[in-house]
Amino acid sequence: MNSLWNRFKYSVQADLHTLFDKKESKNPIAMLNQYIREAEKQTDSIGKLLERQAKLKVELQKELTEAENMADKRRSQLELAQGTGEEDLIAFAEEEITAYDTRAAELAESIAETTYELTSLERKFEEMKHKVKDMKVRQLQLMGKENVMRAHHRMDQVISPEDANGPVASGEEMKKYIENLGGKIEREYETSSMERRLESLEKSSTKEKELV
Repeated sequence: MNSLWNRFKYSVQADLHTLFDKKESKNPIAMLNQYIREAEKQTDSIGKLLERQAKLKVELQKELTEAENMADKRRSQLELAQGTGEEDLIAFAEEEITAYDTRAAELAESIAETTYELTSLERKFEEMKHKVKDMKVRQLQLMGKENVMRAHHRMDQVISPEDANGPVASGEEMKKYIENLGGKIEREYETSSMERRLESLEKSSTKEKELV
């Protein structure tokens, strides 16, 4: 049954920190996501193998029960045959008892071995599921750290844009831009106000001339 675990390409004993400490890992979250997907796929595959192994144990148990029942039946029949003295029936019953006893012994040994292997596999399977769960927790932790880093970076662009990377104006440049924009609006307002006053004055003068 150890061959089952050779199909699981990622060792359940591997230290997760080793995974993240690899120098070539430029994107640990992307790598972890891929690792988790593969681990979940392998977990499902191993789970199905364990289910099949448990069913095989049940079938072996049925065969054992049948062999033991038949051996007991032949023993009862052997007593009857011995009472009649029919040698051919006695010989047949004895052969049958030996065959069923041998089969039952082999089945009992197989069941004991299967039970031990199944128990060992189930323990490793639970350990494997814990590892996958730990990786998911690690995934959430890394995602949280990534979000914090992005939030800090974006806030730094607003608070101290001169220190942030990217085409963002400095704080002084932003201040000058806002002041210039405000001045332009005020000048345009003053110009419009003056124009209105001049136009009003012009209209008044025209009316006075008409009256004279």
